[in-house]
Amino acid sequence: MHDTTIITTSKVGQRLESMVDSDQVSYLMFGGSKIELVAKITIGRSPDNNIVIDNKLASRHHALIQKIKDAYFLKDENSTNGTFLNGRRIPSDKYVKLNPGDKITIGNSNLILS
Repeated sequence: MHDTTIITTSKVGQRLESMVDSDQVSYLMFGGSKIELVAKITIGRSPDNNIVIDNKLASRHHALIQKIKDAYFLKDENSTNGTFLNGRRIPSDKYVKLNPGDKITIGNSNLILS
């Protein structure tokens, strides 16, 4: 029995291999913890968020990360002090696409996408 897969042995498999996006975001690093990304993650100071940031600079419901199709997007939820992506403030209530290595800053807390 050969140790090959459809990817290496057929045109269909080769096409599927070329469609694989190896640069997809799959998790978030926050406070030394690895957080798996799901369809929707809420971030803020309130305990009802998926990620709670214990910082007075964070709004109760500060931002969210949402999966749309095959990509993840960051949205500021009209926070008081803003949400920063790689050092730049993102517009309130607009979705911004996330990429591996991006740094989200809320207050003095950083979340890194990997």
